[in-house]
Formats: sequence, structure tokens, C-alpha cells
Amino acid sequence: MHYTKEQIQGMERVKRLKIINAVSGIKPANLIGTIDDDGKTNLAIFSSVVHLGSDPALMGFIMRPIGDVPRHTYENIIQNRQYTINHIHQSFVKNAHYTSAKLDRNDSEFTRCGLSEEYLNGFSAPFVKESQLKIGLQFLEAIDISLNGTILMIGEIKHLIIPEEIIGDHLDFDLSLVDTVGISGLNTYYALEKIAEYPYARANETPNFKV
Repeated sequence: MHYTKEQIQGMERVKRLKIINAVSGIKPANLIGTIDDDGKTNLAIFSSVVHLGSDPALMGFIMRPIGDVPRHTYENIIQNRQYTINHIHQSFVKNAHYTSAKLDRNDSEFTRCGLSEEYLNGFSAPFVKESQLKIGLQFLEAIDISLNGTILMIGEIKHLIIPEEIIGDHLDFDLSLVDTVGISGLNTYYALEKIAEYPYARANETPNFKV
């Protein structure tokens, strides 16, 4: 099946949304936890979390356009300037999915979706207790993407919580050991399976692949 730009633009909105969200392949599935100045918590699923650099340790994610639809995650981060990114595991993937529902600000997704808040001393944003791999971040910068009104939210890692059993001899992670899941499109989830591990690629050590 071949779609041109014009055919994509002419698609019904939901069809276009689902197809374009899926074509990039399986993406990381994470829950972002935030809190406002009044202590009300929010939890939302995101598939756009990305590594931006290791020195300093930066991560980003894409926030959809701010407009008529409330964006509690964005508002809380701007207020509080701290947030958490939490891996989703198979044991609570259904709970995580339903955090995408548009709830009232006073109705926390933690409570509605059966997930538990967890806190570190000196860090205000809530972690997901059920998650085994979680990251606490300090908000640094929001970059507006004028092409479509989205926002790249950038934070610096302040806390890392990693289960020791997933770290291999060469500091590679085997996320299948904790049943981390990936997401394709808007609502399809995948289990992860480690299939290979290779050394750091150097030009003089590249195998002679035959075409």
C-alpha cells in the first residue's frame, strides 16, 4: 500500500492519527508523573521519551499542542519543575493505558488507574511504585516546534532507580528481564525480547558483509 502526501492529508483524522503514530515502529512506553503546587498528582502515558545526551544527562519528550484541551502534565512541570519518567511493565500495562483518559484536574490518574505514588526525600514529583526502572528529572527547557505546535520538553536526570539484575557485564540493559513493554500507534503494546548483543562498532572491526 502506497500513500502520497496528498492522500495522507486527505485521510479521515483518526485514520491518519493511527497510521502516522504507528509507522515509526515500536516506541518506549513510559508514565510521566507530576504534581502541582497544591499537591494534586497527575500521571500520563507517553511514547515520545528520547535520550538527548549523557553529559549532562538529558532526556526529552514531546508534548502535544497547548490549547483548548488541558495539558496537566505540562502545567505541572512548568509550575513545579520536577517530574518522573517510569517504565511500564506487563504487570500493569492495562492500568497504564487508561492514564490517557482526559480526567478532571482533581481526579488523579494514580487513584483512578490503580497505581501507587512513591516519593524520594527532597524530590517533589511522584514516581510509580509499581515501576522497576524510574527516572527523576529537573525541567530545564521547553522548545516550541512551530511546524505543528508541539513542544520538546527537556529535563536533566537527578535520580535513577535501576534494578541491578538487568545490567549486564558491559553495562548493557536487558529490559526483557523486568518485562518492560513498548507501544505502537495509540493503543497496541508489545513485549520486549533480547535477540542479540554486539560489541561497540569500530571501522577496522566491521565484518565483511556480503551483499
